[in-house]
Amino acid sequence: MNKAELIEALADKTGLQKQDAKKALEAYIEIVTERMTEHEEIVLVGFGTLIPRPQTQRLARNPKTGTPVMIPARTTVKFKPGKFLLEAMNAHLK
Repeated sequence: MNKAELIEALADKTGLQKQDAKKALEAYIEIVTERMTEHEEIVLVGFGTLIPRPQTQRLARNPKTGTPVMIPARTTVKFKPGKFLLEAMNAHLK
């Protein structure tokens, strides 16, 4: 599902106009981005948690040439799914 499809589904589920659903989604993305840049966790109970995770610099290899390359330190995001999301995803296995 891409962003346009998500906006469409959000509009259908909520009864909002597409432009209002788009504004809501863009506001959500902006808020999450702001909080994550401040290294704050985003907890959506039952759905999951977005956790900023620091990565140290490390040595890797260029797959084409085999030459060593230093990858600089950075922050990435880990998603930890919540209980209800996991149950919904695995309901067909029961």
